[in-house]
Amino acid sequence: MYSNILVAFDGSDLSKKALKQAERLAVRHESGLEVLYVLNSPVIVIGDGIFPAPEASRERYAEHNEKVMEAVNAELSDFRGAKVHILEGNPAKTILRLADRIGADLIVVGSRGLTGLNEFVLGSVSHNVVQHSKVPVLVVK
Repeated sequence: MYSNILVAFDGSDLSKKALKQAERLAVRHESGLEVLYVLNSPVIVIGDGIFPAPEASRERYAEHNEKVMEAVNAELSDFRGAKVHILEGNPAKTILRLADRIGADLIVVGSRGLTGLNEFVLGSVSHNVVQHSKVPVLVVK
């Protein structure tokens, strides 16, 4: 039913659940599995200005990125053949662009990520992906 599954991973508990679900589907359908981690550099917005975050914040962000990649590798230790993509940009747009580029026929996302600025029902990234995707999206809670 699915030949290429794309799952978004940010290290949150729900993205770990999404990855496990995507792995199960990939095994069941003998599908390819591609994992995407989106780097979204921290910035500070003041009025109309956008400024890079202070050095300490960037260092914590880099440490977080390393931990996320360790988590991805640990989660995929039993799944051979998965491809991992690390891209920078707006998370929802980056997920959708990669899905188009790789010909994904299913996108799997957690309902909320690590950000504290979530929408009422779905996180802003998952909501945006659901609204704009050309292929089915599985939102894992």
